[in-house]
Amino acid sequence: MPINFHDRDNQHSYASRDADNGWIQALAPYITFWDKTILDIGCGGGIYTKAMAAAGARRVTGLDSSAEMLKGAAQNCEGLRNVEFVWGDAVNTGMARESYDIVLERAVIHHLQNPVDSFREVERVLKPGGYLIVQDRTPDDCLQPRSQEHIRGYFFEKFPRLLELDIRRRPSGAMVRDAINNSGLALVKEFTLWEIRRTYREFQELSRDLLGRTGRSLLHELNDDELLELVAYIGKKLPERDPVVEQDRWTLWIARKLGRGERG
Repeated sequence: MPINFHDRDNQHSYASRDADNGWIQALAPYITFWDKTILDIGCGGGIYTKAMAAAGARRVTGLDSSAEMLKGAAQNCEGLRNVEFVWGDAVNTGMARESYDIVLERAVIHHLQNPVDSFREVERVLKPGGYLIVQDRTPDDCLQPRSQEHIRGYFFEKFPRLLELDIRRRPSGAMVRDAINNSGLALVKEFTLWEIRRTYREFQELSRDLLGRTGRSLLHELNDDELLELVAYIGKKLPERDPVVEQDRWTLWIARKLGRGERG
């Protein structure tokens, strides 16, 4: 059954790893987090809230509709003075108009019925000249073949119904571009990224992560017996003692709110 983000048992599921430095580096040609006020919509366990705070942000506000996720995020970012967490909705954040330099929506829009509603809210809370970063998987990202790095591909090879489910819920690039344009924002850049999810010392460490369904909502669609089958299947494909550098394929869109003098 689908993951329940409001369940206390899932509180730390999205707070158990660190964002790879390659994520910051991929955005560096377009975005600087230094001394910026940032809103992280759908922050989950605060992984990227934490990364942006460490990159020098003046203030990062992590917003999520799950109180349990926010508890895990607060523990994950404990001691960071430039971070705060608030309950809110992607379509109605409750934040003040024109109060943020940057808004991040990572792995959020595939949960929304209509991304344009959220993007219009982003346009409202962004300062003129501010940036929106959207990161999600498109159907093409889902269809990337499995490999020793792309572990997610093994999920689909073993259980094709997971691929069908994942593709159905993912937005196309055209859909995201249209939603950005219809929100009043201007698209700056669209690109794909192979992001390192995590480096495991050996397969057993990856196995524990998979069996815990840690940060992997798709695995909640499998029952316990199917999950054991999947882990055994992957175990036959990967070297038992070698490190595993897991990577995920994503698409990112960067959009900008035009300054007052730029608007037609």
